[in-house]
Amino acid sequence: MSRIKSKFSNIKQKDVLNFMMNNAIIIVLFALMVVIIAIEPRFISVRNFTNILTQASTRTIFALGVGTIIVAKGTDLSLGRQVGLAAVISASLLQAPEYVYKMYPNLPQLSVFVPIVLVMLITGFFSMLNGIVVAKFKVDPFIATLGMMVVVYGVTSIYYDRPPYGAQPIGGLDPKFAKVAQGNFNVGGFLIPYLVIYAMIAVAFMWFLWNKTRFGKNLFAVGGNAEAAAVSGVNVAKMIIMVYVLAGLFYGLGGALEAARIGSATNNTGNSYELDAIAACIVGGLSFSGGIGSIAGIVTGVLIFQVIAYGLSFIGVNPYLQFIIKGLIIVTAVAIDNRKYIKRK
Repeated sequence: MSRIKSKFSNIKQKDVLNFMMNNAIIIVLFALMVVIIAIEPRFISVRNFTNILTQASTRTIFALGVGTIIVAKGTDLSLGRQVGLAAVISASLLQAPEYVYKMYPNLPQLSVFVPIVLVMLITGFFSMLNGIVVAKFKVDPFIATLGMMVVVYGVTSIYYDRPPYGAQPIGGLDPKFAKVAQGNFNVGGFLIPYLVIYAMIAVAFMWFLWNKTRFGKNLFAVGGNAEAAAVSGVNVAKMIIMVYVLAGLFYGLGGALEAARIGSATNNTGNSYELDAIAACIVGGLSFSGGIGSIAGIVTGVLIFQVIAYGLSFIGVNPYLQFIIKGLIIVTAVAIDNRKYIKRK
């Protein structure tokens, strides 16, 4: 009887340790949230909750894009700069007609959706180049997208720093464009931001793509074992390029919405967004080893990360200290992911 009890105790202890190991970063983040709430109980409010969801909406769109690449055993450091490019171009094409410092004074007023589709195509093109370099030239995704990050920032800066007004924030946005991101649905007196609706649509679309289509099956097959996927008939190179293009389309959409949400854009819009998106994916259970992850995990990771970021600002933590905390979270998340991968091997 004592042996059975001891064995049960060991199994239970092992299960607890495994749970702690697999969810360590989430446990730490929840503990940090508890500390924030203990310091400032007013953090729990409908207004703050709405603000967090609004800010998390565009971050969710970015994370869905790069998360798909991570499942395919890749990464994308150019995300933030592509977001900036989309924000700058869409903002420059959708300034109010009466705005004095309009980049294109003679440009007729465009439909809001034309520039949004345009920037999606542009970022989709740059991401396609990423996919080609990774798939066809066998360049490591880290190096390929690092190079593209620099290239896109150069393109954005050249476009942004144009005469006669030079490098100044692109503001004075068309009210219709601003409303696309800043508007709300009134449901029984409760305001639901448009951005939250867009994010929900993006999540539903990507969930269907991952779980109910051949694309999703091939995605996990390539991420899990590219050689085995190729043997089973999957065109691995084509799949990788498609994954990057899809991510680029999401960057363009999110970048345009981010410009509308903020109300302006500069060549530094989107800076370091790739780190937040990648960290949120890893916190949400995706693995750099490929072939592992879920849409629910991505959304959870984004929300946790956004609550922490908003909460630290709410209690007045030094912005520079926040960078340190974010960096530690990213390193810890990747370290835990690597340990789980080694253990599986």
